[in-house]
Amino acid sequence: MVVPFMVAGIRLMDVLALLGADHRVCVMFTVAPASNGAVCHGAEEFVRAQGGFLLPWQQAVQCEFDLVLAASEAAVEQLHGKVMLLPHGAGVMPSRLRARSAGSQAFPTHGLDRGTLMHRGRLLPTALSLTHDDELAVLRESCPEAVPVAVVTGDVCFDRLAASVPLREHYRRALDVRAGQRLVVVTSTWQPESAWGSHPDLLDRLLGELPPEKYRVAAVLHPNIWGVHGAWQVRAWLVDCLRAGLLLLPPQEGWRAALVAADVVIGDHGSVTSYGAAIGAPVVLAPPVQECFLRLGSLAETVGRKAVRLQLDSPLPGQLRAAMQRRSRIHQRYVAGMITSRPGQAAQILRRTMYRLLDLPEPDRTLTVTPVPLPTPIGSGERIDFTEGA
Repeated sequence: MVVPFMVAGIRLMDVLALLGADHRVCVMFTVAPASNGAVCHGAEEFVRAQGGFLLPWQQAVQCEFDLVLAASEAAVEQLHGKVMLLPHGAGVMPSRLRARSAGSQAFPTHGLDRGTLMHRGRLLPTALSLTHDDELAVLRESCPEAVPVAVVTGDVCFDRLAASVPLREHYRRALDVRAGQRLVVVTSTWQPESAWGSHPDLLDRLLGELPPEKYRVAAVLHPNIWGVHGAWQVRAWLVDCLRAGLLLLPPQEGWRAALVAADVVIGDHGSVTSYGAAIGAPVVLAPPVQECFLRLGSLAETVGRKAVRLQLDSPLPGQLRAAMQRRSRIHQRYVAGMITSRPGQAAQILRRTMYRLLDLPEPDRTLTVTPVPLPTPIGSGERIDFTEGA
């Protein structure tokens, strides 16, 4: 399993679970370097936290593997073995037209183009996991060489979210959301134009304006925020919010349970916002969403079309109440239909594909879609103590 950054590792843990209880399979982890040779902060820590055997990259590139699981194309051309390439967010095609660092004049790119899937004329993946039939149509135009290895698997993360919805009250109790209270989940991706990047005081305002007897506020921050700055720094930035009752979800897990428990989601163009909309949470967009960077008809653009826009020059409670009254089952089903065209089937298709590549008979053990675990917010039950001036 290749972990170039924490997000890829988080997504692949759902896939690795499908190989459980099989003594024929031994899993090793390695952290792939970025194009400049640097290692992404937090990737090694993530692997060690899972208890995985961490193989140094310099050693991994000298070995032959039966299967290479990757949720990013980063450096996989250096590895030897059949590569199964999966997305690390909602869908293979990102909602952004181009990387922020490329500037507004750069040509649009997406995860299904030749630049992503080919290396020096060689196709990188032996199996390419797609979440939707529409992605297959794009692939035929952008990189027809990859069509024979493409498999429409659906989205295992969405399937687990959907299986968790009946347990909503359990998650709310775990988050200490009491009867009569509303749970506001704030999610932010990690670019400067993200919800938290644009409005670092947003959580302070919510906790200051929302009566604590009526509302709980939870924060889901992109794993890259944690990886680049470190857990200490994130908690230091949010120390006043934590003291005021903020539920801060760790990057590895807990965010999915919070989405299921949410009464409203305040977010941006990140995948977490779209997953929330897909399971029925009303969505409020924190400005600004730079729509010139969003692909027309993309998941984030579609979610944003129906979302309430947060007006920061007006009181927040009334805006959130209005958003909660706009819950639309039709829109929910439409967004869910954009995320996956194989709902509930991802685990079976992914396991079948992995064992085909491993050249092993698939176990006859029945697969069930497992609900996500109960959340444990950071700081819950702990004393928060930061030395003044640190």
